Amino acid sequence: MHSEHHVASWFPVCTLDDIVPNTGVCALVKGEQVAVFHVDDGNARVYAIGNYDPNSHAAVLSRGLVGSLGERVVVASPIYKHHFDLATGECLEAPQHSVSAFAARVENGQVWVAA
Repeated sequence: MHSEHHVASWFPVCTLDDIVPNTGVCALVKGEQVAVFHVDDGNARVYAIGNYDPNSHAAVLSRGLVGSLGERVVVASPIYKHHFDLATGECLEAPQHSVSAFAARVENGQVWVAA
């Protein structure tokens, strides 16, 4: 389902080493605040979701606590502790307040986010 008109562009955000494992940083991608997370449980991965928490109306998700709930890798918002699925952006406690999720990858130590 790839349309020529909506091909995502990849933007370099930082190096993987710039993000302490199991924490996030805030990056500006195409003018939008994106929370980029480095998750390492023996297998380093990166995730990117919108940084704005609709529950608290604050751009704080990059500062949240990373953990897991069952199979899901989540971040807990620092304000109301809502959990957001890092793969999908879904807010577990309030799905109507879910955020965008972005494709993210690491290439040669560089973190890229698609927008």
